[in-house]
Amino acid sequence: MLDHNASVLLIYTGGTIGMFEDANGVLMPFDFNALKEYVPELQRFKFTIDTVQFEQPVDSSDMNPDKWQKLVWIIEANYSKYDGFVILHGTDTMAYSASALSFMLENIGKPVILTGSQLPIGKIRTDGKENLLTALEIAVDKDPEGNPFVTEVCIFFQNLLMRGNRTTKINAANFKAFNSFNFPLLAEAGTQIRYRHDLMHRPLRGSIPKFHYALDPKVAIVKIFPGMSAEVLKANSAIPHLRAIVLETYGAGNAPGEQWFLDIVDEWIKRGIIVLNVTQCASGSVDMERYQAGKSLHEIGVLSGYDITTEAAVAKLMFLFGLGLTRQDVKIALKMAIVGEITVAVN
Repeated sequence: MLDHNASVLLIYTGGTIGMFEDANGVLMPFDFNALKEYVPELQRFKFTIDTVQFEQPVDSSDMNPDKWQKLVWIIEANYSKYDGFVILHGTDTMAYSASALSFMLENIGKPVILTGSQLPIGKIRTDGKENLLTALEIAVDKDPEGNPFVTEVCIFFQNLLMRGNRTTKINAANFKAFNSFNFPLLAEAGTQIRYRHDLMHRPLRGSIPKFHYALDPKVAIVKIFPGMSAEVLKANSAIPHLRAIVLETYGAGNAPGEQWFLDIVDEWIKRGIIVLNVTQCASGSVDMERYQAGKSLHEIGVLSGYDITTEAAVAKLMFLFGLGLTRQDVKIALKMAIVGEITVAVN
């Protein structure tokens, strides 16, 4: 049920959705205060839509923890004023931002929806209009008692509402640019918006929102591949003050069983670096008890990432170390679902 007395804050960070082509065909950001000129359908909404934009639009490729902190600040400063928040964001790093915000916005009781487009909103065939209009509608959708249907950070794209920290960009050219392989859709928009209320992440009863800003970016991603040399793997050992490595492995969490490989990973762990095992596969989960290659990693202290995405793994590690937790406490937290980012299995 749409609340016509509701209000939404639309936050424009940058990205394709807020672009137009100049006379030379070059994509340029437009003034988002003129949004209704490009999307006249917005005038048919009865609820209030206010807008705020970054002083300088940020290309998605330049998104970083500083920008995530700015988004949290905008939401905290306006949390009591609005029923929901829609963030317009470039697609390339949208899954990283959604994952980070899911941890940084603790116990929120309102929707925070990230969306964008593959074509600029000024293009005739743009996917941006439908993504924007439906995201705004979801941001004010409530039950008959006035409770919001969505109370977490999500991505809405091409008719699909997905948990933000379960989402990965899968296509650079198709309008269906995102998918949530290891967790069901939270809603699907057709002639009606069909929600999976049973799957929504809800704030703890009686809790109040907490807004986190501290992040520790001393995290690396290492993707293994056939023919990887010891020199390539060892290069990560030279990174000063490294806190954690997200190790992208094969299949169910397998890696080369050669001794030199295990010795280097063991050296990381003995230095105090947390190594989190994440599968390279689009779907499925790490199970280090399934094959000997995975067992060898488990035996030297590599942790299972279960079915977490690489994007969420990076964000979760930055968040946990940003809290100032000890290495042992971080290891414990990695085995738990904080905001629905993993399905914990018995490994």
